[in-house]
Amino acid sequence: MTHQHLTDEARPPLTPVRQLSLRFSSTRRGARLARQLAVQQFTEWTGLPYDSDRARTVALVTAELASNAVRHGSLPGRDFRLALLLLPDRFRVEVTDTRPERLPPSMTPQPADETSGRGLLLVEAYADRWGRTVRDAYTKTVWAEVLLPTAGS
Repeated sequence: MTHQHLTDEARPPLTPVRQLSLRFSSTRRGARLARQLAVQQFTEWTGLPYDSDRARTVALVTAELASNAVRHGSLPGRDFRLALLLLPDRFRVEVTDTRPERLPPSMTPQPADETSGRGLLLVEAYADRWGRTVRDAYTKTVWAEVLLPTAGS
């Protein structure tokens, strides 16, 4: 499986089969609810079981992106937005926060004694593609995609 990190310029065009977008409070509870919703929608839309590898991947990447939005991308009183898109061949999770100047760090390993900073390494390892998009001076979106099984896989 190949994993790709893409920036704004390399973003593929999207034509969702289904989509959902909700705002969550920039709290740990908001991040947890976003993760739960993402997995619920994934299993509902795809018919894949809740305990499948792909559902676990959706849970992991959503948890990490939502947690980063809360920890690094929030301003007081501002929520983050979770968008879920079912595309013909993949499921896409987008988390939009209010700190466009705080872009995800480069994918360099953290020193062994660091207690944080490894979350995007997990996204890199588990998502089939991920990246970031900054469309305006007020928000940024970090997204991750999980490929859906093809017939016979």
